[in-house]
Amino acid sequence: MGSATASEVQPPPAPGLKVATFAGGCFWCMEPPFDSTPGVVATISGYTGGTVANATYEQVSAGTTGHAEAVQVVYDPAKVTYPQLLYVYWRNVDPLTKDRQFCDSGTQYRTAIFVHDDEQKKAAEASRADVQKKFGSNQVVTQIADAGPFYRAEEYHQDYYKKNAIAYRFYRFNCGRDARLKQLWGDEAGGGTEH
Repeated sequence: MGSATASEVQPPPAPGLKVATFAGGCFWCMEPPFDSTPGVVATISGYTGGTVANATYEQVSAGTTGHAEAVQVVYDPAKVTYPQLLYVYWRNVDPLTKDRQFCDSGTQYRTAIFVHDDEQKKAAEASRADVQKKFGSNQVVTQIADAGPFYRAEEYHQDYYKKNAIAYRFYRFNCGRDARLKQLWGDEAGGGTEH
């Protein structure tokens, strides 16, 4: 599937913009909810949290690099806040399942919030505590970790849901993502920033 060209480190955003990094299983499925969030300028699919520089999709999907499939969200903080992005994130993942999201299993599909500064860390920890309250005795396993190098995935993965809409919808449905999100989050499943 695609070329084995190594990925490159994603450059920093333009002045005035900020970055948030989230792992929520298949990165194809994490781009749409953020792309439809007002104030988000771009979403980039990639790999982070591991030890192999410039890893390829083949390496990451084999589960040997330590990386998670993730999205880097470039946003305008004057139009959308980091806590609002966290709200979108949680409602698009299953935070109760370790090293798996829906039909995809392995550490590369873990849920994680990669924080870029202390402000993001505090907000992420507060939001995880709120989510834990919602699920009571069911343990939230989503990790919060310092952001490290983010390697941009191969070009065919970027905006996959737009470029390959039919294949994407088939994958998403067969993976059971929306059914599980509805079970976990009810009417808030896949929700935008309104809260």
